[in-house]
Amino acid sequence: MSKINEELMIKSVRFSNRLGMSPMCQYSAVNGFAGDWHLVHYGSRAVGGVGLILLEATAVAPEGRITPYDLGLWDDAQIDGLKKITDFIHAHGAVAGIQIAHAGRKASHDSPVNGSAQLSAEQGGWATVAPSALPFDANEIPPLELDEKGISEVIAQFREAALRSLKAGFKVLEIHAAHGYLIHEFYSPLSNKRTDGYGGSFENRIRLLLEIVEAVQTVWPADLPLFVRLSATDWTLGGWTLDETVRLCEILRKKGVDLIDCSSGGNVATARIPIGPGYQVAFAEAVRNTGIMTSAVGLITTATQANSILQDGKADMVLLGRELLRQPYFALTADENITWPDQYLRAK
Repeated sequence: MSKINEELMIKSVRFSNRLGMSPMCQYSAVNGFAGDWHLVHYGSRAVGGVGLILLEATAVAPEGRITPYDLGLWDDAQIDGLKKITDFIHAHGAVAGIQIAHAGRKASHDSPVNGSAQLSAEQGGWATVAPSALPFDANEIPPLELDEKGISEVIAQFREAALRSLKAGFKVLEIHAAHGYLIHEFYSPLSNKRTDGYGGSFENRIRLLLEIVEAVQTVWPADLPLFVRLSATDWTLGGWTLDETVRLCEILRKKGVDLIDCSSGGNVATARIPIGPGYQVAFAEAVRNTGIMTSAVGLITTATQANSILQDGKADMVLLGRELLRQPYFALTADENITWPDQYLRAK
């Protein structure tokens, strides 16, 4: 049996194998509500055999959306549509997880298919917020600098979204603290120029994330897994580094976080990222050496590649992104022992 098909227990949750679906925005929601596209999209990957499905970045507030088409969990009315999805995922043997997020200064943009440009108020956009009034791109409208009241509101929004995630039936919660979105903007010295208790030193810059983790833990059950997605480096001189990531993960492990979803970049528009097969796996390995579990991501496209990462102890899970867009049933052919749906056995 390959390492891919080995079960994994995290707290009370059993994952049938070590493959998962990485969060990927679908830009298909209406006013934050999930629809038929989301049910079919995520349901197909559950039928396709992966052990974990992490739903896309789901905004904790309307102004926290990347685009007007993002999923949201700022309203109790949004729970029912997501509950249909989690019920289907669990009925087909996968575990449903969700990534809750606030886009910060990278909010209020059009969808990628429409060019991803920042939206003006006349185009349906809204004012964005950040740790400092620095735009992601020099041509964009600067964000509003959050005051301490605004920071407290963001923390409360994450807590309420976590509670709604639980009511929607999710068994894994991931806090999105990567890719240049709000939490990442706070811990990176390139986007955080504050001089108060949330800026300056390493301890101050990571404070927002730690306070969000603590707030979420007041409503998220202790026996269900809590993940955090981090950008391990800004890929830019003077920015956030892998050494700082390792230091942060040692703290998160002691705080009760179960797994770090190791990504990188996204906070600097001009960063030069050496993209290639498995280019982020080394980050997962370095973080895993602190004693916390990790997932590896980043141009992992073959079963051999995924199995090697797991066999070599570089990560505990492999999350696939684009490859699962291309092949929803990737897992069924990645390991001959992964359980096929009864309805598809004639094709095995």
